[in-house]
Amino acid sequence: QVQLVESGGGLVQAGGSLRLSCAASGRTFSSYAMGWFRQAPGKEREFVAAISGSGGNTNYADSVKGRFTMSRDNARNTVYLLMNSLKPEDTAVYYCAGGKTSSYYSGYAYWGQGTQVTVSS
Repeated sequence: QVQLVESGGGLVQAGGSLRLSCAASGRTFSSYAMGWFRQAPGKEREFVAAISGSGGNTNYADSVKGRFTMSRDNARNTVYLLMNSLKPEDTAVYYCAGGKTSSYYSGYAYWGQGTQVTVSS
């Protein structure tokens, strides 16, 4: 069983930055693809970013490309999401996900509890 714990959310003004972290338990972390998803009030959960087990490949939603950067530190069992130039529409609960999936967009077996990001205008 793998547990994922997100941190780093908060309130920030538009144009600001935040860095989310997701710490994972377990010894097989480096074999898992990891993803970030978000869900805004009244909306469905949506894909934000993903990274391969080695960290060599990343994938981003068009809405965050050029503003968000996902990375991982396999020695620390942690993935990060650096969010720059934040917009009010980035406001959502952000979830970390992980697992052996063939698609960056779905199929993750493990999910965190989420961390709230609020961007004020």
